[in-house]
Amino acid sequence: MTDEFDRLTQAYIDGTIAEGDSARLNAILRADPNARREFAERLNLDSMISALAAGGVPDRIEPRPRPARRLALVGARWLAAAACLALLLGGALWWQNASRAFATVAASVGADALPAGMELRGGDFQLQAGTVEMVSANGARLVIEAPAEFRFESAQRLHMKRGRLSADVPPAAKGFTVITPSGNAVDLGTRFGIDVPDSGAAEVHVFEGEVIAKASGETTERSLLAGDAVKMADGASSARDLWSAAFIQPDEMREFGKAVSERRARSEAALAELRGDPAIIALLDFESGDGFPGAYRLVQGRWPGSRAPEFINNGDHIKLDVGGDGEWDQLTLAAWVRLDHLGAPFQSLLHADGWDGGKFGKVHWMVNQAATMRFAMWGNKPLEGTPEGRFYPDSRTPVLSDKGRWVHLAAVYDAAARTVRFYRDGRFDNEVPQAVAFPARFGPAQIGNWNREDRKLSGRVDELIILGRTMVDAEVRDLYEAGNPYF
Repeated sequence: MTDEFDRLTQAYIDGTIAEGDSARLNAILRADPNARREFAERLNLDSMISALAAGGVPDRIEPRPRPARRLALVGARWLAAAACLALLLGGALWWQNASRAFATVAASVGADALPAGMELRGGDFQLQAGTVEMVSANGARLVIEAPAEFRFESAQRLHMKRGRLSADVPPAAKGFTVITPSGNAVDLGTRFGIDVPDSGAAEVHVFEGEVIAKASGETTERSLLAGDAVKMADGASSARDLWSAAFIQPDEMREFGKAVSERRARSEAALAELRGDPAIIALLDFESGDGFPGAYRLVQGRWPGSRAPEFINNGDHIKLDVGGDGEWDQLTLAAWVRLDHLGAPFQSLLHADGWDGGKFGKVHWMVNQAATMRFAMWGNKPLEGTPEGRFYPDSRTPVLSDKGRWVHLAAVYDAAARTVRFYRDGRFDNEVPQAVAFPARFGPAQIGNWNREDRKLSGRVDELIILGRTMVDAEVRDLYEAGNPYF
């Protein structure tokens, strides 16, 4: 390492590094993997020296700030001191690595194998259901969602065989590395997500800060900034759309709370009652059967161990046949959704085929460019004087979560009253009158991409309900409260 690297690293350790020097150190760490490795080793050695000076070796290394007085180990003096300390620290380092936890489970939702308070060291861990939040020995906050397999190689290195990880890494844990079967990601103090599917290449998504990504076999590293995402495949990294809603963040973990099994039982009781409703047309909870035809990924739903389809790529969809040739003067559509940013003009929730054929009453339910909900039917017309661009009924306020959370959406249609009513999270949003209103019709239909590039769906859908009658406000509110995964 160079004299400049020695000087900047020691200034960082002493807590005296200037803003310009900090930027220079970051540039060196981004450009040189050997420098990142050396930097991490010096931080660990510094922590051990501080612990010995205090009279022992701690169970975990506390983050900065450090005491004002410290050993200044630079250049040759650093190497000499390290050599002298080797024998002294040899036994202590062996004891520390053998007994010190690499991470501790801070919160566990539906993951019985990894309860809160459990310390994680070496060894493989499997998460069949639920979600866990862990804090590494250096303070990195990590959330892993089932199904997942992983192991810690150290407090700064996590090997993900499969599963989803979101990480919030403070400066004290800079250099935290996630190893995947198709490439590695090195954090430079940031928030990011890693997706390792059962088959296929891993992806890196950066929400804040910077991450260095390198696909296995790739000769160069790639610097990713906030909003960037890459797929690491075939020895190369290729750009992807950012999936903000695909990852559960630490603050969302705190909203899940406790008594998950009781809340899920309440949700299932509400669904069982709806299944007995004579007006039910379809209720898709995605828990039973062998799935639906189409192209999608089956992932965990709102509840630990539950299932929900996820739509990512252009063309991802589920094919349905809803009600055959039936038609309904009244209709309620409801679903739990977890949607990403609008990567296309519309997020297609449920689209009936035959729209282009001019069949009156064909239903299209979507989220539009303004992030509001839209309920469109072929042949319906708005009242005279409706503002331009409002030909189809839309909700008044945006329905997408700005934090990537699960959101409950509902639209209630009444052909006789010629109205469409919109709801988000059980609350009435607005009512839109129609001048002409045909009975609703479905037949062959799709969830997700509807035959066009502008109808892409990016996210998950859970508990899609199609009811051939109008729900009143209290019913929509009760349906939301029964299925709400947050406390």
